[in-house]
Amino acid sequence: MVTTISAQAQEARAKGEVRRIDAANGKITIKHGAIGQLELPAMTLVYLIEPALLVGIAPGDTVTFVAARKNDQYVVVSISK
Repeated sequence: MVTTISAQAQEARAKGEVRRIDAANGKITIKHGAIGQLELPAMTLVYLIEPALLVGIAPGDTVTFVAARKNDQYVVVSISK
């Protein structure tokens, strides 16, 4: 039996503090408050991110970001200080 799930990603804007960056593996760790649209409580979470979006972003920065849930993974699609 095959179950089909909508491919449309859920997205939400949030604020948080960058805790760690792993540009080589396309990951960023952000501590943030609850993100209701993604059903995430306040937490520190590792997100996938395109390395090009990390230019000028460093651990300790307070950022505004848009996160999406895609294929059961959380991805930062935009980020700014």
